[in-house]
Amino acid sequence: MPREHVIDIDPSKPLGEEPGTGHNRWHEAIEPVVEVDPGDTVVYETRDAFDGQLNGQSTSEDVGNLDLGPVHPLTGPVYVKGAEQGDLLEVELVAIEADPWEQWGYTVEVPGFGFLRDEFPDPYVVHWRLHGNEYAESEQLPGVRIRCNPHPGTLGLAPSTELRQRATEREADVAQRGGFALPPDPDGAVPAEEQIAREALRTIPPRETAGNIDIKQISPGTTVLLPVYVPGGLVSTGDVHYAQGDCEASGTAIEVRSRVHLRFGIRKGEAARRGIRDLQFFRDDYFTRPEMAAPRRFFATTGISIRKDGTNESEDLSLSAKNALLNMIDHLETRGFTRQQAYALCSVAVDLRISQTVDVPNLLVSALLPLDIFM
Repeated sequence: MPREHVIDIDPSKPLGEEPGTGHNRWHEAIEPVVEVDPGDTVVYETRDAFDGQLNGQSTSEDVGNLDLGPVHPLTGPVYVKGAEQGDLLEVELVAIEADPWEQWGYTVEVPGFGFLRDEFPDPYVVHWRLHGNEYAESEQLPGVRIRCNPHPGTLGLAPSTELRQRATEREADVAQRGGFALPPDPDGAVPAEEQIAREALRTIPPRETAGNIDIKQISPGTTVLLPVYVPGGLVSTGDVHYAQGDCEASGTAIEVRSRVHLRFGIRKGEAARRGIRDLQFFRDDYFTRPEMAAPRRFFATTGISIRKDGTNESEDLSLSAKNALLNMIDHLETRGFTRQQAYALCSVAVDLRISQTVDVPNLLVSALLPLDIFM
């Protein structure tokens, strides 16, 4: 008979004060919080992405002083009995209760982080009032109402030792070549046990075991398929979003605490048999209200891979996406928003679309602003 398990937290305490409820790094040696059978449901109570460093009175100055070490406090891991390396783990997202304690969320712009970090060096915060699972409003973005579309920003499994070491090496290579990658760092790590804290992967990027995926289509009703790398899978989640644009440009969506209900199944040997190495997911209906999944009214901007100085880059989708977003921010200024307000609004509501990847050298990205968010 399937059972329901609950992982309780005290939302007023940071993860470091309740280390038995979760972790903020990925490592195969982190002990499971609970063991469950296939078919069981687990209710994960989750903290917000910055682990309680912000509250409803926080200011932009507070954002500028955030400690990134504790980022992404995750609840778990959960050991699913019978799951083995080479299996495909089914994770059905049954329900999400958005901040059942306070009905508050936030969007922030953190200096040095985000897709347009070079254009937005100053800290900024938007506080949201949540109206249940219906919509959010903010005094910082007057005239805007964002419909609820809850999803876990972070959902993933533990890596194997071999995969963890490979990820550490390849990300170090990215940094050495001038890219943006965060190496293992024990500062603020949970668990704080020396070897795990020193070796464990940061939660910022997604990897083969998923993790910080930020996919708004993974809302209640979606089933996620994850290749298993360690016995039991070791499933964790957190960093839940009340709503998000298909870009999360500033690095945050509408960040909330939550209760996430997950149900588990196992497809024996399927990941190994089919060579599946990355996250897959599916559902049988709209992931959100149809008019929001495909906005009935929208305004769109576009971007191509040409720099401000006129340099034409070849097949650079990142540059095209940045240009599309900057053009959208320019448009939002004509509607009376400041640039920081516009950037936050893009992060929670604007959808980036790859419009074409073949018309070399200028690949094109569109940015769609749903007009029904304006009251």
